Amino acid sequence: MESPTALVSLIIGLPLLGFLINGILGLSSTAYRSKKTLIGILANLAVFIPFLCALTLFLNFDSESAAAFAHLFTWMETGSFSVDIAYQVDQLSLIMTLVVTGVGSLIHLYSIGYMAHDEGFWKFFAYLNLFIFAMLNLVLADNLLLLFLGWEGVGLCSYLLIGFWYTDMSKSDAAKKAFLYNRVGDFAFLIAIFMIFETIGSLNFEVILTSLEAFSGNDIFWIGLLILIGATGKSAQIPLFVWLPDAMAGPTPVSALIHAATMVTSGIYLITRMSPMFVMSPEVMMIVAVIGALTAIVAATIAITQYDIKGVLAYSTVSQLGFMFLALGSGAFTAAIFHVVTHAFFKACLFLGSGSVIHTMEHVEHKLHDKGKDVHFDPQDIRNMGGLRKYMPSTYKTFLIATIAIAGIPPLAGFFSKDEIVMHAFNMGFGEYAGAMYFILWGVATITAFLTAFYMFRLTFTTFHGSFKLPKLINGTEGSEEYLHESPATMTTALWSLAGLSIVGGFIGLPNFVSKTFGGDGHINWLHEWLHTIAADIPLTLSGTAEWALMTFAIIVAAVSVYIAYKMYGNDQQEESDAWIASKFGPFYRVWKDKYSLDELYEGAIVHPTVNFSDKVLAVFDMKIVDGFVNAIAGTVRISGSLLRYIQTGVASNYALFLILGVILVLTILLF
Repeated sequence: MESPTALVSLIIGLPLLGFLINGILGLSSTAYRSKKTLIGILANLAVFIPFLCALTLFLNFDSESAAAFAHLFTWMETGSFSVDIAYQVDQLSLIMTLVVTGVGSLIHLYSIGYMAHDEGFWKFFAYLNLFIFAMLNLVLADNLLLLFLGWEGVGLCSYLLIGFWYTDMSKSDAAKKAFLYNRVGDFAFLIAIFMIFETIGSLNFEVILTSLEAFSGNDIFWIGLLILIGATGKSAQIPLFVWLPDAMAGPTPVSALIHAATMVTSGIYLITRMSPMFVMSPEVMMIVAVIGALTAIVAATIAITQYDIKGVLAYSTVSQLGFMFLALGSGAFTAAIFHVVTHAFFKACLFLGSGSVIHTMEHVEHKLHDKGKDVHFDPQDIRNMGGLRKYMPSTYKTFLIATIAIAGIPPLAGFFSKDEIVMHAFNMGFGEYAGAMYFILWGVATITAFLTAFYMFRLTFTTFHGSFKLPKLINGTEGSEEYLHESPATMTTALWSLAGLSIVGGFIGLPNFVSKTFGGDGHINWLHEWLHTIAADIPLTLSGTAEWALMTFAIIVAAVSVYIAYKMYGNDQQEESDAWIASKFGPFYRVWKDKYSLDELYEGAIVHPTVNFSDKVLAVFDMKIVDGFVNAIAGTVRISGSLLRYIQTGVASNYALFLILGVILVLTILLF
């Protein structure tokens, strides 16, 4: 293809320009802050135009073509080391760019209505544009250092957006938590970058992936493990996933952007980009798969116990990311990217749908206050909801579509991507990597798929079905149903767009065995054909019969789970059903409800010892040693000055005497 420099410059530059315009003008002009329509239009165009540019590149790119490069300028150069601000346009970066800008555009559109009454409207859109800019640098970079710049950029933007309402200390603490946990993973990733450079003297992806023979087996293992640790931070895997559920403290569009389209996909993208290196270490592949499966089931069990509508979705995100890591560890890198794409559609729809519900519940609370009723309730607690499908038909229908998709019901998007992951895990049980261990991981993934369908339909039925529960639970809210309303068109348009993608998105990865069964050539998995030159996939070796059996079993598991959820939560039975689950699972349920006490474990094992050590050792060292040394110097100067000031008599003959004595002293030193 022709040089993509012009289009890539627009893709990268426009979000940065949007950030600068809204940021600088909003910061300097009170009048500009009031022009919310203009601010929203500029911010949306700064992401939508890059989407059109990316779509143009995509339509003109051949799946068999080599990567095209856009070199803008040299970033740093010393000796033989040189790093450019340069971008790589290939099959993988194009898919990720379309997801980031496409879903990002819909989230920007939705935000116009959601944030309409917020005083920081201008600042919010400036941060969103900066977030998109950082993520585009991450997925388009042609070298690890520029990718790391974007990697740190999305970390900074997540801090700014999670803590957007920073006057609320709980939200500010959530932002700090996200920032600090990510620094742990980022440090490991940085060490991996140093090791790569030390071995081959370059950080360019093309050079790295064509020089893999230069790395020893030990190097491959440690570099892969360190990259994995970095990925567990950004993509919220055990042991660093606890920041992501707290990230819902930010405005709901932020949750959708972080959880669906941008930051949390970084780790999956990076490992897929480096997949030829990862498949050279079966040990690292197994660690990736185990971490993914363990994260998936831990987060799914927690989600069953949650009552915060965004909390359920947050743990769902962690669980779905676990599926993606299981795919990576099973050699199904294309399947992992497939689930990244479909998950971006239905999870963005779910988060924005939850925001629509919260938006309405907050409206109810404000109206009740306007009527002079002193009532307070949590607008995110699903126990205060129920029956909303009557008042919010568009939100309900789109939320239901996305729920069906994530539950793995065919033919919606989530079924195809999740089924491919589970199938690849089963397939690896017959391979040379780890044998029977992968059968165990397949079992864990199947149980997690069952739990996913269950907790998502529990959420949907409790929120939208039955009767509106608020008047029954909280005195003084009678008649509050009249204040329930559908969200504005800017919000519902985004919801319907994402719901549509959740329906058709899975057809980009139709399984090839379906075509073979009916006499086709077996080349209907478009995404696999598109990414086959990038992703180092381990091929499926299962028979067609086995693949059909696994797919049928997955459908049965999802259908049974939905049926159980309906029987338990379909008709105002939430309280009784939760109590029944708690009684049946006893101590396990308490562990799930306490979120495995991981936050308390980290507080006790790391935070408190660090704080105590800082108070009792570092603070003392700072005051006694560092401050003592500085104060000693100051005291010496003060004392010597107080003594020498007696020389300043104002008598010229005394000064002449001291001058002569000084000359004699200097001559004596020189002579003897």
